[in-house]
Amino acid sequence: MKPQLRFALLLLVSLLSSSHVCSGQLFIQEIAKAYTVENGLPKGKITGIKLVNDVAVAWENTRSYQLSGATWQPRTSTEPVKSAPVLSLVEGAKVLSSVSWKNAQILGTEKGLYRRTGKKTERLFPSNNTYNWALRHVSVVLVDSRNRLWFAAEEGVGYLEGNDWHLFTGKEGLPYNQFTCGVAAPDGSVWFGTTRGAIKFENGVFKYRFSRRWLPGDYVNEIAVGKDGTAWFATDNGVGCITPTSLTLKQKADYFTQQVEQRHNRMGFITHSHLTKRFAIESSEHAISDNDGMYTAMYGAAQAFRYAATRDPEAKALADRCFKSCKWLVDITHESGFPARVIIPVDWPEPVNEQYGHAYNKRQQESDPMWKDIYPRFPLSKDGKYRWKCDTSSDELAGHFFFYGVYYDLVAETSEEKKAAQKVVAAITDHMIRHGYKLVDHDGKVTRWGNFSPEYFHSVYGYDQRGLNSMMMLSFLNVAKHVTGDGKYDLEADKLRKQHNYHIFSLHPKEYFPPENVVSWDHNLCLMSLYGLIKYETDPSLLLMYRQALENAWLHVSKQKNAFWDAIYQSSANGFTALADQKYFEGKNLFSENHLYAPSVVQDHYKASNNPAFIVENLQQIPLDLIGYAMDNTHRLDVVLDPMPRQDPTKGWRTDGYALPIDERGHVRQDRDGFALKMTEGDGQDEHEGTFFLLPYYMAVYHKLIQP
Repeated sequence: MKPQLRFALLLLVSLLSSSHVCSGQLFIQEIAKAYTVENGLPKGKITGIKLVNDVAVAWENTRSYQLSGATWQPRTSTEPVKSAPVLSLVEGAKVLSSVSWKNAQILGTEKGLYRRTGKKTERLFPSNNTYNWALRHVSVVLVDSRNRLWFAAEEGVGYLEGNDWHLFTGKEGLPYNQFTCGVAAPDGSVWFGTTRGAIKFENGVFKYRFSRRWLPGDYVNEIAVGKDGTAWFATDNGVGCITPTSLTLKQKADYFTQQVEQRHNRMGFITHSHLTKRFAIESSEHAISDNDGMYTAMYGAAQAFRYAATRDPEAKALADRCFKSCKWLVDITHESGFPARVIIPVDWPEPVNEQYGHAYNKRQQESDPMWKDIYPRFPLSKDGKYRWKCDTSSDELAGHFFFYGVYYDLVAETSEEKKAAQKVVAAITDHMIRHGYKLVDHDGKVTRWGNFSPEYFHSVYGYDQRGLNSMMMLSFLNVAKHVTGDGKYDLEADKLRKQHNYHIFSLHPKEYFPPENVVSWDHNLCLMSLYGLIKYETDPSLLLMYRQALENAWLHVSKQKNAFWDAIYQSSANGFTALADQKYFEGKNLFSENHLYAPSVVQDHYKASNNPAFIVENLQQIPLDLIGYAMDNTHRLDVVLDPMPRQDPTKGWRTDGYALPIDERGHVRQDRDGFALKMTEGDGQDEHEGTFFLLPYYMAVYHKLIQP
């Protein structure tokens, strides 16, 4: 079997098995910890690491240190310090590594791989149906717990099992090839150290552990693995430790709910937190963002799905709190129905209005002529106790309407709760209708990203937004009709369709090209809005069109392995499948001018076309550590750069066509571009909220995409 095919089959088996994972089934969560000079180690390079009686011992040249609790102490043992092995020459080439295997000595040298048996030395040439290698610079040879012989060289890595070589390059998933060391773990996995991080080969799949997310330094000098699978790394900037920990998805959700409540709840609003000391969670302080409303809404929706699935009273309390916070954003502003971005106390320590003065706005307009010169950007509330941020965008609206529909259906139980939801939904929707489908700020002008009007869509400035914003406006009206029961919102939607073709524009709800029009958070707005648009639509002809729109939107992100987007897509597509099974689209003479359209849409889009296993895979891979780290994947061997014209040279995907695993990307938020190879989310100065696990997880549980 060809190595590429073997790799693909192993990966497929792994993914298919994960699709049956339930909330209570254990999986392995890797947790990283970094030890540096702050933990008692010397500054700079750690040359070696080993385990002595299960205790980690690190070397720095002639000195050794032993881990005691969370601190490294200088060793007083009389045991000699670790010294570099004395390596000989083979055929004039320096020996870089050696290991005993099957009554022979295996030698990795600068000029090849050799086997020495007694006085006989022979060169080995690994080959299979794909590769035939005369190796150079064989940095690592080792024998794993299954007695397979491994090597690591610049050509790639491979192992000999029986008489068969299994060889791996970037095409087979190997991420990097500048090797420094290697070690076999007790469980059959193998670790390799490189000049840019560590690589683990486990169950036929490579995992790349690099950057400060995983290691204190990327140059790995030595690796040691304990009986429990914990891997220790001597790096150029301290000691790293990666511990495999058994968790369930439910336990992970509980952890993230606690994380949000402890560090990301500011006056009921959910947002990232700022770290006053880099990488130090204990230095967390509350921050504000442009989109407190959206992120609070997403957390509220997560708790709403949680409550519907579990009836946990804590979930209802948290969803209620988020609803009141989102409603406060609407109630505080200058005009009924205009939602603020942010609310902060009047004594907030940052000079928020000074940051957005006229001079700043004018500078912004040099590169963005549509930027608003509005002042103050943080007006004072009527009671004088708070400031609220204006220039509200479509992001906020998508979050509000997504949450209000879910909250109304799944959480609001009393008449008072229902009426509160109806009031705020009507207020926002009426504001937009009153102003010609625009968000109008305290200056009487439309906000930068709040224009949903027909005039805007027919202008040179708004043509690229019309697909997304037309669909969003129809979604808002559908949510408003469902929540309030008021038929006037149906009439408004009908007018937008008949007079301005909003439903036609909605068939193309996301821009795919040119690159500057493909904005990752627009994927978020698009799919969140499609959820309400499809869920609350009753016209079968429109449902057929919106199902097409859903497929068009999802295909563009289908390779990103985003649990939230996949959960929205699959749950919405499953609803369409249920209607098709009920013959909902038959016998109604739909699209009589083209009698093939309706049956072809039903046939082509009858079932969701995603891989359900990717939802579980993404949820399992989201790190527990949500600090933002800078990660540059452009050097990897297992990625293909996007070949589209004018494309960003730092965009790409794995050789299998899918985005890199989320724990190997420079972001943890689920509203980012999974194809971005070079990215940072604060570079150690911010911690992000666990909503980006909680919302897709509880949504998937509620919609039975994950077994309870």
